[in-house]
Amino acid sequence: MHGIHTIDTGFGRPSFDAAYLVVERGRGAFIDTGTAHALPRFLEAIEAADLEPKDIDWVVLTHVHLDHSAGAGQLMQHLPNARLAVHPRGARHMIDPSILIAGAAAVYGGEDIVRRDYGEIVPVPEDRVVEATDGFAIDLAGRALLCLDTPGHARHHNAIHDERANAFFTGDIFGLSYRELDSPGGAFIIPTTSPVQFEPDAAHASIDRLMRYEPEAMYLTHYDRVTDVQRLANDLHEQIDTMVAIAKRHAAAQDREQRIAFDFIDLYVDRAHRQGVTLTTAEIVKILEVDIRLNAQGVIVWLDRGSR
Repeated sequence: MHGIHTIDTGFGRPSFDAAYLVVERGRGAFIDTGTAHALPRFLEAIEAADLEPKDIDWVVLTHVHLDHSAGAGQLMQHLPNARLAVHPRGARHMIDPSILIAGAAAVYGGEDIVRRDYGEIVPVPEDRVVEATDGFAIDLAGRALLCLDTPGHARHHNAIHDERANAFFTGDIFGLSYRELDSPGGAFIIPTTSPVQFEPDAAHASIDRLMRYEPEAMYLTHYDRVTDVQRLANDLHEQIDTMVAIAKRHAAAQDREQRIAFDFIDLYVDRAHRQGVTLTTAEIVKILEVDIRLNAQGVIVWLDRGSR
């Protein structure tokens, strides 16, 4: 639809981590790159769109968390004419990913695990990196892709507005919506508050900023296209406030991460069942278990930052 091709990067499990190829009049732009393991899928997407690697003009990153950016360096090696657009706060990490790798290694248990999960993360030459400041406009064969600074999930986050499709590529600022949780009530969505830069006020403001464009659809990294965006935006606002309240309630507990995670389970499962999701509690938790853990950790980082 509108020349937008969804690429399942294969990270984690099927239909979990998406990137996109936007095609306009024989030219292409990738939005996010998944992991380095996904490189063959990107090359296959180029061929399936009747393009060649030389026809790709841009690789655009919503932010530099590794499930969105780890494959950028290797992908750029195959795209002779492409430039990489990234938020100014993220640009240095594409040119020299050593800090990014070290940070991930500290979280996940070592560089070997990072390499196993995300592949070999290589630098992007500095002269091919463009800092996409707020309002930076990409011209893709006459098709406007507008980068908007949208913090809340991360301070180096852009959402990309596609004028032709009247839609956003939202990275993680418009939450997570897995297709297994679709129901007669529509798509089910939760916020992502994963470490380390969750900021509720900024998240609310960024969601509102996207909605002022009255988009017809959102293209999520996790996962794919959703519509009925006003309802989903309202759901995200409500849940952010509830999750913040849960975090504050357990702030002083010794086992606060566990308590917060359990309350998040209750929140998400109750909302899913009220929306018409027919999966059992255990089935819903299995789909969301990684995000529940990361969301609990993220609100704790936010709590601790506020207490310092």
